[in-house]
Amino acid sequence: EVQLVESGGGLVQAGGSLRLSCVASGFAFDDYAIGWFRQAPGKEREGVSCIVSSDGSTFYADSVKGRFTISRDDSKNTVYLQMNSLKPEDTAVYYCAADSDIVHTIAVVTTTLDPYGLDYWGKGTLVTVSS
Repeated sequence: EVQLVESGGGLVQAGGSLRLSCVASGFAFDDYAIGWFRQAPGKEREGVSCIVSSDGSTFYADSVKGRFTISRDDSKNTVYLQMNSLKPEDTAVYYCAADSDIVHTIAVVTTTLDPYGLDYWGKGTLVTVSS
């Protein structure tokens, strides 16, 4: 059974930090790009960041560049999202997703392409940033 389980969300004040984790199981983790997405109330789901296993390349949405850092530990089948300098507009449910099409995953993170077609999704973790 394929599973992606996110954790690490919570309530934080503006300017604070959180680290999200996504633990994967049930598929060949090393062969997949893993991405983080978020969905704020009343808004479409949008890409935040993704990371590729083969060379560790990382990609970010413009809105989080310089504040968020994605990393992965293939020995633990885990991807992390370190979020610093959080803003109230970062409030959302954060999801991780995996897809074997690396180019497609990069495209949905860095553009407005619909992300819902990615292979696997977690159930999300809520991040709330207070002003």
